[in-house]
Amino acid sequence: MPHRYLQELTTASVAAAQQRYGSHTAIQRMVAGWNTDALLGADEAAYVTARDGFYLATVGQSGWPYLQHRGGPPGFLHVLEPVDGHSVLGWADLRGNRQYLSVGNLASSAQVSLFLMDYAHRQRLKILGTAHVVDVRDGTPADLLEGMIVPEQPGTVERVITVDVHSYDWNCSQHITPRWAEHELAHALEPVHDELTRLRAENAGLRQQLHERRS
Repeated sequence: MPHRYLQELTTASVAAAQQRYGSHTAIQRMVAGWNTDALLGADEAAYVTARDGFYLATVGQSGWPYLQHRGGPPGFLHVLEPVDGHSVLGWADLRGNRQYLSVGNLASSAQVSLFLMDYAHRQRLKILGTAHVVDVRDGTPADLLEGMIVPEQPGTVERVITVDVHSYDWNCSQHITPRWAEHELAHALEPVHDELTRLRAENAGLRQQLHERRS
């Protein structure tokens, strides 16, 4: 099995661009023996479930691509039981601005691309897949819907979206600007807050001692 993700996306025009800019041979050498398939490994699955957001790309009937951000508490994006040798992702799709651009696009083309970013550690996982939309009004299976709901994520669930993974690829960290989520900063700054609390208490004690001496 070759590098399935790049194999799928390296069309004739992409190969021509690689030839033009002198990267074709280097890329072929890089992916030689680098086999990937549609089944996420343990590292990929752990990475997916730790994310608090991802980018979802769809293509509309006009041919224009559309990119949407989906966010929630870590764990809102689920890795479900594999089916026929491929991994399956899923999430509860909540009511948003009611434009329904992604959902409408999926009605005409189920092919999607997902970008999962970890800005703090400068990592990104790219996934190609086929999406399936299950509207709750059509009677979403209770076990499927219940498994998707995250209590910490308020909102109205309108549908469940699952993605059959076709292929995936880890991208290099080059040009990823480090950023930290609020909970990541809170954890990193705990020692600073503790030290600040200690210094404030010490300062208050010294002020009290000075006041007592002057009295």
